[in-house]
Amino acid sequence: MIELINAYSALLVETMNLGIRDFLFGFAFYYPLVMAWMWMIGGVWFYYRREYRHIDCDKPVGDEGCSILIPCFNEADTVRQTMQYALQTIYPNFEVIAINDGSKDETAAILDELALQNPRLRVVHLVQNQGKAMALRAGALCAQHEFLVCIDGDALLHPYAVEHIMCHLTSEGRVGAVTGNPRILNRSTLLGKLQVGEFASIIGLIKRAQRTYGRIFTVSGVIAGFRRTALQRVGYWNNDMVTEDIDISWRLQMEGWDIRYEPEALCYIYMPETLSGLWKQRLRWAQGGVEVLLRHGKSLLSWRRRRFWGIAVEYLISVGWAYTMLLIFILYFWGLFFPISDVWYVDTLLPRWHGVMLGMTCLVQFAVSLLIDRHYEHKSYLHHYFWVIWYPLVFWLLSMFTTIVALPKALMTKPNQRARWVSPDRGLRPDEVIDASRVQAK
Repeated sequence: MIELINAYSALLVETMNLGIRDFLFGFAFYYPLVMAWMWMIGGVWFYYRREYRHIDCDKPVGDEGCSILIPCFNEADTVRQTMQYALQTIYPNFEVIAINDGSKDETAAILDELALQNPRLRVVHLVQNQGKAMALRAGALCAQHEFLVCIDGDALLHPYAVEHIMCHLTSEGRVGAVTGNPRILNRSTLLGKLQVGEFASIIGLIKRAQRTYGRIFTVSGVIAGFRRTALQRVGYWNNDMVTEDIDISWRLQMEGWDIRYEPEALCYIYMPETLSGLWKQRLRWAQGGVEVLLRHGKSLLSWRRRRFWGIAVEYLISVGWAYTMLLIFILYFWGLFFPISDVWYVDTLLPRWHGVMLGMTCLVQFAVSLLIDRHYEHKSYLHHYFWVIWYPLVFWLLSMFTTIVALPKALMTKPNQRARWVSPDRGLRPDEVIDASRVQAK
């Protein structure tokens, strides 16, 4: 009898262990597969329902003015071009407010020089570096208009971007923010080419899908429009969050404000072209997501915020996926050097039938998203497709490891610690000249 019980117990334990391993592999495989199809379905629906037919709006309602806010910190190399393109905005009533956030280089002198040359430009100087959130708050308080368009200090604003953002903000009173469509300028290296494909086939598609499903994870920190009344209701940007754009997006939507995605609101940016620069940027993004989840997760339990549950749950699952992949990696490398039970043994990390299936789904997703996004690129459709097929190998691993590092880093961050920002690696070269023909109005 005892032997029978022992045999049954051993069989039960082995079955449970086998079930756990199958669950790990199943989750690691099915999560990205299911989400890829959700993004594709939502993105295609958005394109045909809103983007292709311009159903949201076509022209701004009324003659409302707009203030363009540009926080700058040590942007002497790029600030002239940024201001030039912002001041060339094609919109009847706008002003440009540049906030010098305690820059140590020639940014302040350049801004003062430009302000004397153009009456539309006003400059706000902060004596010490206070962080991007405080710079934006200072600009918002100085703005003359209800509607604000915020861009980075090294971004190039498309001439019609403000008009496309304003059509949403003026069309309906519940619209609290509008996120634009950043486009990558530097694409001379493999990392640059991959990011061109990423913004088109991953970020753009996800924002389209999230807009279809009702809530957007975050506005783009590079280009976003806001209703000042909405910002006042939620207390403006928090200066102790490493990513102020994710935080303000969550707080606005939790308080009932609508956020929209406008792919026609283009803004041209530089992205990191070194592994170290890319790692720092993506780690900051990952940490920002974890921080907002830790801060606002409890308040999401309210029934009136139920429409935001989908976004929060999906992000929580994505964090779980990263750690699941880490566990699989650990089991594989442990099995290479130490004895391990057969039920936990991982014999290879190379893709098998499920990996091939997932890879084919990725290629379909890239094809669909690039086809939708081809309207905003001068390069041929197949040119970018060649490069984005390498995306899973590079950026999935990057996303996994940054998420793994970001969670403990966010947990160890001291509360109310001000997030001061520095200009990241944008892949700039001292002798690089921007081709203005690449940013002409459509």
